[in-house]
Amino acid sequence: MARVTVEDCVLKVPNRFELVLLAAQRAKNISAGAPMTVEQDRDKNPVVALREIADETISLSDLENTLVTGMQKFVKEEDVTVEEDDSIKAADAELAALTDEFAHLNDTEAAINEAGSFEVTEE
Repeated sequence: MARVTVEDCVLKVPNRFELVLLAAQRAKNISAGAPMTVEQDRDKNPVVALREIADETISLSDLENTLVTGMQKFVKEEDVTVEEDDSIKAADAELAALTDEFAHLNDTEAAINEAGSFEVTEE
């Protein structure tokens, strides 16, 4: 296939900044194992992403949603079933027991830090 140019893609996504974000997200998706919708032809993932955008073989709205959710810092908590809640509580109790069991290691480390460094002098 001929080289893809930004002008080919700008016809599909008018804002160049949005185009860059969408192409970068698509390239990340391809790197993560998403199937390609065009032939790779020894091109790198960003070029494949731009070719997919220019050929309209991917849904830009789905790609935009993936991009937005990937940039969100607040993640909505999912509803937890009673069974999942019980298993979480059991895991927390097990972790607390392990923490208590190995608490003496933290005390030893704190004592070493309080003692400071030792200097060896030659006499």
